[in-house]
Amino acid sequence: MTETTPLDTAHAAMEAAPDDDAARLRFYERLADSELFLMLTEEVSGDQISPDLFELPDATFALVFDREDRLAQFAGRAVPYAALSGRAITGMMAGQGIGLGVNLDVAPSAILIPPQAVDWLAQTLSAAPDEVEERIAEFTRPAALPESLLTALDTKLAMTAGLARQAYLVGTTSEAGTKGHLLAFVAAQEDARPALAKAVGEALTFSGLDAGVLDVGFFDPHDPAAAALARHGLRFDLPEPEAPRKVEHVAPGSDPDKPPKLR
Repeated sequence: MTETTPLDTAHAAMEAAPDDDAARLRFYERLADSELFLMLTEEVSGDQISPDLFELPDATFALVFDREDRLAQFAGRAVPYAALSGRAITGMMAGQGIGLGVNLDVAPSAILIPPQAVDWLAQTLSAAPDEVEERIAEFTRPAALPESLLTALDTKLAMTAGLARQAYLVGTTSEAGTKGHLLAFVAAQEDARPALAKAVGEALTFSGLDAGVLDVGFFDPHDPAAAALARHGLRFDLPEPEAPRKVEHVAPGSDPDKPPKLR
């Protein structure tokens, strides 16, 4: 029996509720977070990459699959490919008039993502949270929040193995009397903090809560505030990092500061 992937599940939910913007956003989030296999015309050479593009009357599409065996089934032969995150592939294609042909002919999640949607997704993923300073007078239990946001946070935090020890969702009251919510990370790695803040921002965006605001903070485990967070907050345990594995090569696009070059 063919395994149902997270992308299949998100696509089915989107198809079942075509007028549900939240379901559509969750599909795009899964597309961005998934490892995808990009079909190439030739083997990768250095930092050069050559997607196998096909033309339709309205647009040009690159071919991606969320499993290697799906790519092999579609191609019917051995073909070169690059394994990249959906967000990396989206960033590569954005602004070039190239869409994505996802799992075509081989899965229930087969879909054509038009170039305009690729550009929108890349722009959404590139947004960075604003950095502000605010003194918090009190932590409280979080108010009732949409289940879609809690689910999105749980999914995002499951991808942050080793970046922090725990996270707590709490209500806050600032010294100015403003009430809000804070996702507080405890024992977060210093260099991982921007990525953690961005992940929380994406969870909020893809939950469909356009007007929602969720602050992010970072605390040392010995900080007196950490005890208040544990007392009042909804706790998320972040996964432990996997044991290191020997890496034979670095896939193009895996370094966000050095995106692959399209030919």
